[in-house]
Amino acid sequence: MRNEDLLKGAALGVGVALLVPVALIALAPVVKPLARSALKTGMLAYEKGRESLEELGETFEDVMAEVEEELTESRAGEAVADAAEEVAEAADNAGK
Repeated sequence: MRNEDLLKGAALGVGVALLVPVALIALAPVVKPLARSALKTGMLAYEKGRESLEELGETFEDVMAEVEEELTESRAGEAVADAAEEVAEAADNAGK
């Protein structure tokens, strides 16, 4: 029985090896347009994703610039307030 199983397996393998190229040739007119369509869709999705990431990066940079500007203004305001407080303290000390 083992020889029969081996022969069946070998026959099946040879049959598949002979039929696969024939099937590929027969299916090529159908498979090629599907493959092209899938590749085209993938490329378009990649480009759209890249554009979206670029826009997200630009938005992030804009927000970072705004935050830096706010921090700079805040620090400048604090420096002015500190200077005004020091002047007021100096005036109080001079008046005493």
